[in-house]
Amino acid sequence: MQPSRMSNPLMGLPEVGQALQTLGKALFASAEKNALPARTLFLAYLRASQINGDSVCVDLHSRNAMNAGESAVRLYVVSAWREASNFTDAERAALALSESMTRLQDCTDPVPDDVYQKASIHYDEGALATLITGIATVNLYNRINVSTRQLVDVSATRD
Repeated sequence: MQPSRMSNPLMGLPEVGQALQTLGKALFASAEKNALPARTLFLAYLRASQINGDSVCVDLHSRNAMNAGESAVRLYVVSAWREASNFTDAERAALALSESMTRLQDCTDPVPDDVYQKASIHYDEGALATLITGIATVNLYNRINVSTRQLVDVSATRD
């Protein structure tokens, strides 16, 4: 394991860090207003963070999901959600959207119509806007953490 390249850049940019914290709070307020379960948002964040290899966000969103009532069993299999039977159709649509938005470079049609359509079946425009903005935001955090090699100290995050 390689050491971090620098301290978290957001620590040196307090105005940016505060703006992102405000955005995060606004996203969860919007999720509540638009009947998008916080657990679904955390699953989408976790999946993007797994794909991007961001240990800090994988740890954070796993813990946040558990605090929101998510089961450890479902968190264990979120990376293989297609092969797991314990996700709803709405959650599957959110996870597929998260994967498509995170893997933009992997195909010529990064967020295919069928992925978007399945998500729009389960989420109204407000919930879908929240989900899309949330996934974009977690990808921003992932890129900051991965590019600077931020590492989670698991021993510090567990009882």
